[in-house]
Amino acid sequence: MRIANPMMSVPGAMKALLDLSEAAAKTGLDKDYVELICLRVSIMNGCGMCIDYHTKLLRQAHVADEKVYAVAGWRDVPYYSDAEKAGFALAEQITHVHVSDDVWDEAAKHYSEKELAGLVIAIGAINLWNRMNVATQQKVA
Repeated sequence: MRIANPMMSVPGAMKALLDLSEAAAKTGLDKDYVELICLRVSIMNGCGMCIDYHTKLLRQAHVADEKVYAVAGWRDVPYYSDAEKAGFALAEQITHVHVSDDVWDEAAKHYSEKELAGLVIAIGAINLWNRMNVATQQKVA
């Protein structure tokens, strides 16, 4: 049997990660877009709990269904702006722990330094959530 969710077991851990995500949200990035990034990364990491959670948040925010359902195939559909595509590419490469100069430079064309920092923090945070949930086999409630 796996341990319970580490975020609930270690005092202060949940608050620390929520604070990190809140800091990223204060950088001027569009909240719904950050949720799309979180959904994409969660799909890549196979985190069913986060896929379910971010899909529900996006639906509650009334994000267009096409954008939600096509996030895994973002390169092949016309629903995303060049800035959104640059962010998805960055998210994928950060998740794979290799960011090429080309992908970084393209993202930097679309986001201010503060927004880019927020994007990197948000991507790092969702990767941490995903890895903890997958490691401890958290289930969708």
